[in-house]
Amino acid sequence: MQDSIEGKNVIVTGGAGGIGGGLIKGLARRGAKIAALYNRSEPEGELAKLASWYKCDLTRKDSVKSTFDEIIKALGGLDALVNVAGTWRGGSAEEVDDEQIDFLIGANFKSVVYTNQAAFEAMKDKGGRIINFGSPEAMEGSPGSPVYASAKAAVQAWTRSAAQSWAGYGITVNSVTPAMHTPPYERIRQSLDEKGRAELDASVAKRIPLGRLGDPEQDCAPLIAFLISDGSRFMTGQILPVDGGLRMLGA
Repeated sequence: MQDSIEGKNVIVTGGAGGIGGGLIKGLARRGAKIAALYNRSEPEGELAKLASWYKCDLTRKDSVKSTFDEIIKALGGLDALVNVAGTWRGGSAEEVDDEQIDFLIGANFKSVVYTNQAAFEAMKDKGGRIINFGSPEAMEGSPGSPVYASAKAAVQAWTRSAAQSWAGYGITVNSVTPAMHTPPYERIRQSLDEKGRAELDASVAKRIPLGRLGDPEQDCAPLIAFLISDGSRFMTGQILPVDGGLRMLGA
């Protein structure tokens, strides 16, 4: 079947929790062979058993290359990279400084470049799939974290550039912009009192036409599985929202 990912060799970055953890569960259930990367937070419980885990500093090109070489040797090849890893940090536009720029560009953009390059080396002889994670903030802007929004906008521009550069090798490169209910978001909810949580939930329901944030395993993993599969072979350079209608195309 064109949409099957059974037996596909997949690397997932940022897999120890949140969106990445949900994707690993969804992709493993569909038969993918997964190698997952983490930096600080080690996987726990069921998640630890669903993938082979590797510690890697994605902001260092040498670390990425050596880790990918080890993984690809262990897996026997690479069919897809799902690049979820990223970090959000708040701060107003007038407070942006060198440290914030270096940190957020490193975590959200350099990591994409280095992992994509490593995936390209593994895929250039037989093709493959690269899926990078952007953000709705890249399209809308963000007064709460303008550097994060800018870094994610760079991810989307890189995705389109890499898609054009590597199409001749049979490699497709797409980006997903998610709006998911994650553990960090839930921690924010739980830090509020009952009235604050109700107001936050009402605000989310008002902004998202489908009325809620998505579940990474149930709402995002099916799209990622399709993008990994042969069914998406004629799609590349696309920015694909999976956000309940939060950021409709053309809006």
